[in-house]
Amino acid sequence: MELSPSGDLIALIAVVGETRAIVVTNMATGELVFTATVGEIKVRDLRWIGEGRVLVITSQSRSIPTLGVPLSELYFGQIVDLEKKKLVQVLSNTPDVLAVLYGWPSIRRTPEGEVLFARGVNLANGQINLHQIDLKTGRGRPVKIMTRETTDYVVDGQGEVIAMARYVERSGRWTLMLPRGRGFYGAWSVDAPVDTPAFYGMGRTPRTIVIGADRPDLAQQDLDGETPAVMFEVNVDTGEWTRLPFEHHPDSLIHHSATRLLLGASREEEDGTRYEFLEPEAARRWRAIARAFVDKAPRLVSWNEDQTMALVFTDKNESGLYQLVNFDRGVAEILAQSYPEIAAEQVGAVRQIQYAAADGLEISGYLTLPPGVDDPSKLPLVVLAHGGPASRDVMGFDWWGQALASRGYAVLQANFRGSTGYSRAFLEAGYGEWGRKMQTDLSDGVRWLTEQGIVDPDRVCVVGASYGGYAAMAGLTLDKGVYRCGVAVSGVSDLRRMVNWEARQEGGRNNQTVRYWNRFMGAARFNDRALDALSPAHLATTVEAPLLLIHGRDDTVVPIEQSRVMAEAMRRAGKPVELIELAGEDHWLSRADTRRQMLRETVRFLEANNPPR
Repeated sequence: MELSPSGDLIALIAVVGETRAIVVTNMATGELVFTATVGEIKVRDLRWIGEGRVLVITSQSRSIPTLGVPLSELYFGQIVDLEKKKLVQVLSNTPDVLAVLYGWPSIRRTPEGEVLFARGVNLANGQINLHQIDLKTGRGRPVKIMTRETTDYVVDGQGEVIAMARYVERSGRWTLMLPRGRGFYGAWSVDAPVDTPAFYGMGRTPRTIVIGADRPDLAQQDLDGETPAVMFEVNVDTGEWTRLPFEHHPDSLIHHSATRLLLGASREEEDGTRYEFLEPEAARRWRAIARAFVDKAPRLVSWNEDQTMALVFTDKNESGLYQLVNFDRGVAEILAQSYPEIAAEQVGAVRQIQYAAADGLEISGYLTLPPGVDDPSKLPLVVLAHGGPASRDVMGFDWWGQALASRGYAVLQANFRGSTGYSRAFLEAGYGEWGRKMQTDLSDGVRWLTEQGIVDPDRVCVVGASYGGYAAMAGLTLDKGVYRCGVAVSGVSDLRRMVNWEARQEGGRNNQTVRYWNRFMGAARFNDRALDALSPAHLATTVEAPLLLIHGRDDTVVPIEQSRVMAEAMRRAGKPVELIELAGEDHWLSRADTRRQMLRETVRFLEANNPPR
């Protein structure tokens, strides 16, 4: 959902069954300006291109056998023309260029009007050039030659490329390229085999960009940042670096909807999203919103160009509510609900918790109670492990956790070591701890809840997806005696096989992805057999509790063979296992029907093996 630049219109994606539709409404009259079905494809983003067009970004799990492209998540752009009432595809009919987005597009307001830029793969020469898109036809015109080594770029308000990033995969060398005359030169380089610097768009002025980078020669690292990277503003004409004056290391930056200049930043914290604005008027307006939504942990979705209207989302103690704040009128109006059929009284209370791991490290997380339970005692528990593992659970409505809580379970979501959002030391404490301390951080939470009298230690199961799916399997094989059952969704069961698969996908073992996984898994080298001792598929004979495996057949992040290998190992060992394959589903459970299927099967399995009552 997003406000138009004027604030007169709002565009949103509505879901009916598996069909997605774009709906544009006049805010003053309530009139439907435009509505069109975009099909059963997955919608990933929605942005305004001026006042008369909307860009919809979608994705599909597809392979292109004729080009040697394996099953991948491919992204597409569609431009909605409100005046002509039609949709056109980005990069459509561009000579020799695949109509697939390579990276996220950029929208800029230039003196000639709104301009859309997108990168596309040229099948004739292998270049991945930046194209200016004809908004009427979707056809692209190349405006900057780029290669596969060009990993990012920044376009200014005049529509000119003012910075590019170059990364050589094999050497791990990252270079900042800045304009000089008609070309670009390498302004700064660094060896970054895993953690590369990153662009974050334009800075506070038209000729500056924002870079997150480790520059100990210029500034000490942020103590609350997960990496040594510090946010810098770089002048593209002089090459001068200046540290941005954020009090806390941000998770993401906020730019003006029209000028694309930097306004501020946001950061996920224990009790919600924290905002820090460098632009005074934006800061004043957000303080007013924070006061109006006190104890609701509001999140900024979008605001109009002159910041007289803001779209705000809240989901604390409710299932998710969009409200429009009108500063001129001094009111906030409810626009939509994320889950309109879920009433507030059906939402379980979420408590922030902290406990000490076995080695003394403080672990934070959330405990969701069954709806209506205020004084918990001896409850059955589901440990719901997040993915990543370099990710985190946050405060607010979690559809999976709330679904389990609605059936009578307490739900523990722990931000174990290796999670993001805390500090570099906390993230690095997870390196090499797959199946080790990252795992016992979860069961230490079970023991703490038991000591508090909140849960019954004899009625605990573990559930998770992606890395959380690995944690569910590892809970039955490497952290024995804690869980009565486990549910692993899209989980990794064989670590060495997983890294080898990533190497094949990337075309070789010497790449950033393989280096990343080896660091987190604790491998000393590529194809390190020491990973077998941490792989549930190699430990199936030790399992003493039933396991449910659920996996999407179109998963392009963790291949379905990871669940199939685990299921076969369990069967050979004579252990209780079920494998449910979700047709047409990806890694993120993007389809409504298969997401509900996953929930139904998970609840069925939990109720059979760990009855809530």
